Amino acid sequence: KVCTSILWYTVLIQLGTLFNSACAGSSNTHTLWIVAIAVPVTVLLCGFLACFMWVRRRRRGTVNIPTMSMEMEQVLKLWKIEESDSEFSLYDFDQIADATRNFSDDYKLGQGGFGAVYRGELPGGLEVAIKRLSTCSVQGLMEFKTEIQLIAKLQHTNLVRLLGCCLQAEEKMLIYEYMHNKSLDCFIFDSAKGAILKWERRFRIIDGIAQGLLYMHKHSRLRVIHRDLKASNILLDRDMNPKISDFGLARIFCSNVTEANTTRVVGTHGYIAPEYASEGLFSTKSDVFSFGVLLLEIISGKRTAGFYQYGKFFNLTGYAYQLWQEAKWHEMVDQVLGVDYPVTEVMKCVQVALLCVQDSADDRPGMSDVVAMLSGEGLTLPEPRQPAYFNVRLSSLPESNSSFGESSYISNVALTDEDGR
Repeated sequence: KVCTSILWYTVLIQLGTLFNSACAGSSNTHTLWIVAIAVPVTVLLCGFLACFMWVRRRRRGTVNIPTMSMEMEQVLKLWKIEESDSEFSLYDFDQIADATRNFSDDYKLGQGGFGAVYRGELPGGLEVAIKRLSTCSVQGLMEFKTEIQLIAKLQHTNLVRLLGCCLQAEEKMLIYEYMHNKSLDCFIFDSAKGAILKWERRFRIIDGIAQGLLYMHKHSRLRVIHRDLKASNILLDRDMNPKISDFGLARIFCSNVTEANTTRVVGTHGYIAPEYASEGLFSTKSDVFSFGVLLLEIISGKRTAGFYQYGKFFNLTGYAYQLWQEAKWHEMVDQVLGVDYPVTEVMKCVQVALLCVQDSADDRPGMSDVVAMLSGEGLTLPEPRQPAYFNVRLSSLPESNSSFGESSYISNVALTDEDGR
């Protein structure tokens, strides 16, 4: 557009010069010199302009020119201003199509409510994971924008790295570094694969997740609440190092803000803190609760809720607390670990997990305390109090209810289960 405007402006100046010379009644010789110079230049410029427009039309007819909403443009402009030295890239649709063999099912890694995830290989051999947003996913669009806004501000070894995005016509895609071992849930909930995760490796995963959360809550430029921490959102690299992923539901807090309220609760059943489910109130302690649930899952190899029954309880937190009170916590340790595990360290992890899932947010430790407790030797930890949902027992659930039962805590909020993510 700028080039076109300049060319037209130049042509108009040349024509105006001829007109003024004629009107001024200048000498014939002067006029002839002006005509001799101006006319060829004008014709040349017009020809160049015509060629330029013809090539532009040809390109537009054969290539999908990227189009993005004004909101998206604003997000990217803001991002580029703040992170001009970042490695974040904008990819063409054709590049991504080539990398995934035109989105072949052989390259498909999974499917969620937001759309599909594919494995791809860019020129040079770089392997990537591509999240392709479904065109009908309104929630997915909001998450897409949130991830782009957030990822520039989050740089940590235990957070997955966003390499770039693709915005072309109706296509919206996020391009991440590829995680060769997929997600944590593929291992801890599978008895065969779970045997690969000896306790030393599980503890390293636990510590990595805790370090990533601590960075988000305290050490990054902005305080970030993930709001959907769970096993399927913990990715594992080639060396089984954990990386927290999927920041589409995350919220940014200013440094002087500690909590916020919402009328729309999002997350996954079994991981949602009680104050968030009942009042829409979330804070860093909401993530701490989710971390505690995840820690119990890593220790036990069992899902927190769903079609599982744990004695009199319908969730893992209540079951774990009962075993702790009866000094039988070892009964919940994943059987694939056998008896060859450091008893003191595993016991400490069970205690830390129960401290994280306590019913009151004020009773839960912050992530800095969690990291200190996990890494400390000989520390005396406080005795955990009753966990959230402890009273959700089989006898207290309606006969028709076969799920976790957060509904008994919900008032005036809309709970959105994003378990398909």
